[in-house]
Amino acid sequence: MASLLPFSLPKPNIIRASSSSSSSTATTTPTNTTTTLSLPDTLNEKFGRKGIKFLESNNTPFVELTVRNGSSMRLQIPNAHVTSYKPQVNWTDDCFDEVLYTLPADSSTSKGGVALIINDASDSGTKASLLSDSQWTVKGSNSDSIDAVQVELSCSAGTLDITYVISLFAQSLATAVILKNTGRKAVTLTSAILSHMKTKRRNGTAIEGLRAASYCTHPPPPSPFQLLSPSEAMITESPVWFTFEEPEKQPGSWATQEGIITNLQNKLSRIYAAPPKERLKSIYNTSPSKYETIDQGRGLTFRIIRMGQFEDNYVGSPGSLAKKFGNEYFICTGPASVLVPVVVNPGEDWRGAQVIEHDNL
Repeated sequence: MASLLPFSLPKPNIIRASSSSSSSTATTTPTNTTTTLSLPDTLNEKFGRKGIKFLESNNTPFVELTVRNGSSMRLQIPNAHVTSYKPQVNWTDDCFDEVLYTLPADSSTSKGGVALIINDASDSGTKASLLSDSQWTVKGSNSDSIDAVQVELSCSAGTLDITYVISLFAQSLATAVILKNTGRKAVTLTSAILSHMKTKRRNGTAIEGLRAASYCTHPPPPSPFQLLSPSEAMITESPVWFTFEEPEKQPGSWATQEGIITNLQNKLSRIYAAPPKERLKSIYNTSPSKYETIDQGRGLTFRIIRMGQFEDNYVGSPGSLAKKFGNEYFICTGPASVLVPVVVNPGEDWRGAQVIEHDNL
């Protein structure tokens, strides 16, 4: 099947999920009687497995995945938005920390979380999301009933058939996207899987693992799930004085990460990647495929792993703008293909994935 990870999904049996109340029921007709089931009941009947449960909140269907050690995640089905990831981060029975920053958590209009972004990048395009009018459907599920569970969603956007595979393991969460061009013309797009990671406080938030990587100041790709708009992300602030950091470079200017630690209490919006001109060479240095987020306030680190055909790493922090959302702090980061748009030719597919992994146990 379409999985990018070590699973073999069952044959597709697609059920459409909608956040509107008119789609909240489904009818089955066994023999001579008619039984009306709620949408979660219908989904559970066809796709429910050990560790996979379909529910509904505020007229929005979602799926909750849970593995043996108690780690869990939540995914809204109509918009494929991951709104919660709570891994076990300590050996105590009830030590499950929310990793994602999502506002509000149980709403069809939630922002933050893990956002799949696919935007038009054609010369005549609007640069808007290709997913804005798409309705995701449940395509399959799988579970080994011990330490791994997986759900697969699908939708269409123009001539693109899109598959989104979300997998939960004991110490990681993986999200993988597959784009298939079924049309007669090439499709040009930008894509990213951006995670809004919650931290306890602004001081002590950082990233490690990008030393010697090239980067440029760049806005994040626009997304229906963004907390900061691209223009807000590019607002400059003076660095906190005791971090000894220099002000952010002008957009389009390239620099090299010098320190081992990238201090994210300062406001920044960067793409770590090989400059587009470098990619024209037969051999060039790529950005690291993995790095770690640091939350000193909670004593937690999470490894972000870029997989597939993504070539960029986006890293953004809100600085003082975090106050408009509350007292907690967050960062936005993940794999992307933004600097050089992706061209998916007719009959071809394109794949990319992100893994959030931890060793906190």
